[in-house]
Amino acid sequence: DLLLDDIVLTHSLFLPTERFLQQLHQQYPWGARGGSRQALGCHEAPLAPQELYLLIMKDTSLYHDLEDEILKLHQLVETVELKVADETPPPNKQVKPLFRHFRRIDSCLQTRVAFRGSDEIFCRVYMPDHSYVTIRSRLSASVQDILASVTEKLQYSEEQSTREDALILVTMASSGEKAVLQPSEECVFTTLGINSHLFACTRDTFDSLVPLPEEIQVVPGDTEIHRAEPEEIANHLTAFHWELFRCIHELEFVDYVFHGERGRRETANLELLLQRCSEVQHWVGTELLLCESLGKRAHLLKKLIKIAAICKQNQDMLSFYAIIIGLNNAAISRLRLTWEKLPGKFKNLFRKFENLT
Repeated sequence: DLLLDDIVLTHSLFLPTERFLQQLHQQYPWGARGGSRQALGCHEAPLAPQELYLLIMKDTSLYHDLEDEILKLHQLVETVELKVADETPPPNKQVKPLFRHFRRIDSCLQTRVAFRGSDEIFCRVYMPDHSYVTIRSRLSASVQDILASVTEKLQYSEEQSTREDALILVTMASSGEKAVLQPSEECVFTTLGINSHLFACTRDTFDSLVPLPEEIQVVPGDTEIHRAEPEEIANHLTAFHWELFRCIHELEFVDYVFHGERGRRETANLELLLQRCSEVQHWVGTELLLCESLGKRAHLLKKLIKIAAICKQNQDMLSFYAIIIGLNNAAISRLRLTWEKLPGKFKNLFRKFENLT
């Protein structure tokens, strides 16, 4: 029932969940369904041998004479499990749970699973002197909770934290742009901008905050991108972004559009995908600008356009649009000699892609 699916998906816009469940129970009472007891019995029957097997295994050290019986029971449990699996009809549509435990790691080769607000992550919070403390916090933690963890790490007393020199939480970008976060704000970890970090300071030291040295210094470009084939890079981007996209539940789009800041804790996976789009844009512009020679820069520009074309062919529109928007950056557009060195075929292809954005 498509209408019922849509109502279940968007019910939070009209009814609280508890009231919605009451309406569902009134509309679809369990007792009115024929054969419900029989269905329940069929569901519980395969569980009986499993429960018996687990209970016996707990006492196996006391009754050594039951080894043969335990082995037979184990075979029975395996037979029942295989039979139940064979009789289970294949689902028409793969159903993913919205919330699954996710351990945040740097390696992008691991299978991605969805974030949930109660997941715990490790985060660095920097001080004005660029020292830092590492805190363990929930993904949905408020600014007030984060500051409490930082204060505990710094061994501030409760009295000191209530004075005028109480800590505030600040986001700082590599450009030097600063913003003070309000104590009630939540899920700040997933909404940090590119090259942004969290700083804890007093209001007196707010004006003296400067970006981290590694954010200001220019580092050499990534030589791997010059050696890798366009197909390899495009396929890697597509696979990685598909893993991120699979973690997003439809409800996150509803919350992001209709609930805004209030629904941020429920849109962490969508926020990460949007942040990834910004990362790819930033990566494209940075790699081009870090090329020292004109020939290498023109070759990389040609390769990036080809990567965008392959991503479009792979239906990875996130990578496609991110690369094209990154190439539309004002700093890239001003590279006149680089664009003149680009073959006419790729110039026309880029104009075609540019019109799509």
